[in-house]
Amino acid sequence: MRILMAGASGFLGTRLATLLTADGHRITRLVRRAPRSEQERRWDPAAGQLDPAVVAEADAVVNLAGAGVGDKRWTDEYRQLIRSSRVDSTTTLAVTIAGLPAAERPEVLLNSSAVGWYGDTGDRSVEEDAPAGEGFLADVCRVWEAATRPAEDAGVRVVRMRTGLPLHRDGGLLKPQLLPFRLGIAGRLGSGRQWLPWMSMTDWLHASTFLLARADIAGPVNLVGPSPVTNAEFTRELARQLHRPAVVPIPGLALRVVLGGFAQEALASTRVLPGVLTGAGFDFRHPDLSSALHAALTE
Repeated sequence: MRILMAGASGFLGTRLATLLTADGHRITRLVRRAPRSEQERRWDPAAGQLDPAVVAEADAVVNLAGAGVGDKRWTDEYRQLIRSSRVDSTTTLAVTIAGLPAAERPEVLLNSSAVGWYGDTGDRSVEEDAPAGEGFLADVCRVWEAATRPAEDAGVRVVRMRTGLPLHRDGGLLKPQLLPFRLGIAGRLGSGRQWLPWMSMTDWLHASTFLLARADIAGPVNLVGPSPVTNAEFTRELARQLHRPAVVPIPGLALRVVLGGFAQEALASTRVLPGVLTGAGFDFRHPDLSSALHAALTE
C-alpha cells in the first residue's frame, strides 16, 4: 500500500512509519522544510497548500500532525498552536482529498484525535458514542474531528483515532516520570482517583495497522487499553516495576503552579473503553497495565 503520512517524525509517527515500512508498505512523508529524499514531499498546512498530485498517488493517508500537548506550558499562544497545528493539517488534507476526482482519492484517511474529546468523565465509563465533553482539549477535538468532514462527505472512509496515553520509555506519559520515580521522589498526581486511558505502544501501533486494513470500520475509534486504571494504581504499578517507592504525592496546587492550564487536563479523569476495537475482535497484546508497563520499560 502507498501511504502518505503527516506527522511521521513525531513520537508516534516515527514508530508507525517504521512498522509500516517493515510490513512492505511504501511511505511518503509530508514535511514543512525542503524535501531531503524521494520519500518526502513538501506542504504548508498553515497556508492550506498541498499538491493534489501528491495525495492522488496514495492509497491511504495517515495524519498524526499536531504540537505536543505536554511539551510546553500552556500560554495563550501555545494553546492556539495546539489547536491550529491540528485543525490546519486536517483541513488541508481533507479538502485536498475531496477535491480529487473520485477515482484518484485515497481509500482511507486515518486522522489522529484524542480521548480529550470526552472531557472529564469522573468514574463514568465512555465508549465512542459518548458526546464531546467540556474543556479546552474537548473543544480542540471537536473542531479537529469536524475538519475531516470534506473527505468523509466525498465518500472516503475516515477513521478518527481517539488516542489515549501510549506507553513507552522514550516519550508520552511515561518518559517524564521515570527520573523522579527512580530517585524515589514521585507519587500520585493530586488525589490519584482520576482514571488514565493508557495503551501499550505495541497495541497502539498494531491497532493503527488494523484500522488501515479494516474497510468496515469508520468514524471514531478509541485507541486505549481494555483495562483503565486510576492514577494511584498506575503509580503503584510503575513503582513496583522500577523497584522504587512512590510516596511523595504531588498536590494539585503544585501542578497548577508548574503546568499552568495543562494541570486541569493532567488531573482530569477519563475512563475510556475501546468499544470499537473490542467489538471488531482486535487482539490486545498487552490487555493489562502490568504487561504494558513491562513492555514499555524493556522493549
